[in-house]
Amino acid sequence: MNQIKLRKMLEDFFMEDIGDQDLTSHAIFPAEQNGSGVFIAKESGIIAGLDIIQQAYHLLDSKLEISLHYTDGDYVQRGERIAEVRGSVRPILTGERVILNLVQRMSGIATLTNQCVETLNDSSIQICDTRKTTPGLRMLEKYAVTVGGGKNHRNGLYDGVMIKDNHITYAGSITKAVERARKALGHMVKIEVETENKEAVLEAVEAKADVIMFDNRTPEEVKEFAKLVPSPIITEASGGINLKNLATYAGTGVHYISLGALTHSVKALDISLLVKEE
Repeated sequence: MNQIKLRKMLEDFFMEDIGDQDLTSHAIFPAEQNGSGVFIAKESGIIAGLDIIQQAYHLLDSKLEISLHYTDGDYVQRGERIAEVRGSVRPILTGERVILNLVQRMSGIATLTNQCVETLNDSSIQICDTRKTTPGLRMLEKYAVTVGGGKNHRNGLYDGVMIKDNHITYAGSITKAVERARKALGHMVKIEVETENKEAVLEAVEAKADVIMFDNRTPEEVKEFAKLVPSPIITEASGGINLKNLATYAGTGVHYISLGALTHSVKALDISLLVKEE
């Protein structure tokens, strides 16, 4: 993760949550009161975002002592200690919710991604994410996908061209859309085309798209379409694919399967902070 961007994000998150001050912690505890806390996994899964614990707490109080017992990508069992914090009670409690929200969500994404990779069980196909991320959290969520063994699709509208059905409608055809994009952009930008039938796949091949997506197609259709695409062109299947039917796409011959569910509707991994007074 970009550490400069992460710091700015954490600053914004804390400003949103704390405002002028944490009324509860400041009203109850004197600044000199110390304590400790341990982050406990309340269910098993892949952990992600541990650096946030250290970065976030040091933003609030550079004197806090942080101990991380795992690294991102490790599998943790229910009940295991993930990390510990020691120092002033005020910042420990002030930072608790923001930190837990982020680490729980990222760990949930990493866990689901890992489950998808294992369920597909096809090393020739990469699992990847989409732009269906939570606004403001894209960097963290996409990082969590990689921790779980997946790959990142484009990060935003700025780093790759994806010509979808609405673009094709306005442009008049796949061919015209690809030609216009190729003319406007340099050789470092890849162009992907979304297709839904055999004719569209063949037109995208003829237009020399860099990536061709098979959208909302059955495993049988994906396998059929993949055979129509020359080897230099990357292929991707997307739409309607989830953990329940993912295994049926093994052996279809595509290079990538993109899953919006990795980030848009993931269940957070349950983690708690248990504290005690020094």
